[in-house]
Amino acid sequence: MDESAQNGSSHPNHRVEERLNALAGRHYGYATRAELLATGLTTRAITYRSRVGRLHRRFPNVYAIGYPRLEPIALAAAAVLAGGPRAALCHGSSAALWDLGRRDWPDPPHVAIPTDRRQPGIRWHRISTLHPHELRVHKGIRTTSAARTILDLAPTLTDPELTRMVNDARIAGWAHEQELLELCERHRKHPGASRLRATLGAAPTRSPFEDRFPAFARRHHLPPYRVNARVAGFEVDVVFDAERVIVELDGWEFHRDHAQFTRDRARDAATLEAGYVTVRLTAAMLGPDHGAETARRLHAILAQRRAELGLK
Repeated sequence: MDESAQNGSSHPNHRVEERLNALAGRHYGYATRAELLATGLTTRAITYRSRVGRLHRRFPNVYAIGYPRLEPIALAAAAVLAGGPRAALCHGSSAALWDLGRRDWPDPPHVAIPTDRRQPGIRWHRISTLHPHELRVHKGIRTTSAARTILDLAPTLTDPELTRMVNDARIAGWAHEQELLELCERHRKHPGASRLRATLGAAPTRSPFEDRFPAFARRHHLPPYRVNARVAGFEVDVVFDAERVIVELDGWEFHRDHAQFTRDRARDAATLEAGYVTVRLTAAMLGPDHGAETARRLHAILAQRRAELGLK
């Protein structure tokens, strides 16, 4: 007796295997019972394959095909399948999927569903207010959008963490300022809306170090400037346009190799040729021990440049 008869398949075995292989590639090796039945397997076939180790039940009605993949993204995909067609990855799991704020994958996975549910191995979030614009399919998994993910996490983040997450999303193109503003307006009563709105209105920065400069500038009453602006064909961290002064924020993680060191000096020379002087600051120079002296020196440099350029 061939296997199609033994295991209850109603289709020739090779066609079922082709469908199973294709199905395994859709959700990181996991599938729902309904999807397995759609390949041509019967209930008897599913029971048989589970018994001999060709299917592995992970959650009710969710099976691993062939072998159980245990990496976090695969388990997240399985958890969304367990939540049904209206489920979506959310909160910390969605942040990890979008790679926002360099967050680790939470265990268990976080999944949003519109109704209450209790099931071990998944952290359910009952969210009945998800707008269609707030859902995406990213890396093959249904998830809340990057913007909605940030909104949901905002009440649990520190100010620097929230700022960094917003900036990461904006720089990557996963979320835009207008989208974030509309989200805050749509969910004005959400506990994260006011905090999220407060991070908007300025150009996004690229690192936690750059996040600190606006507060430093306000505290020490520096004149108007732009961040991540282009000067002489190069993107610079900060530029005081009137004074033609560039400030580069030299965090070690971005300037620790010889190639980057060489590129930085070539950029300094090119911008100097264009009439801009560059001041390089370290994180410590913005801190409480050296911040006042750094600000005094910056004010002096800016005043000198205004004099040189004939500005009042």
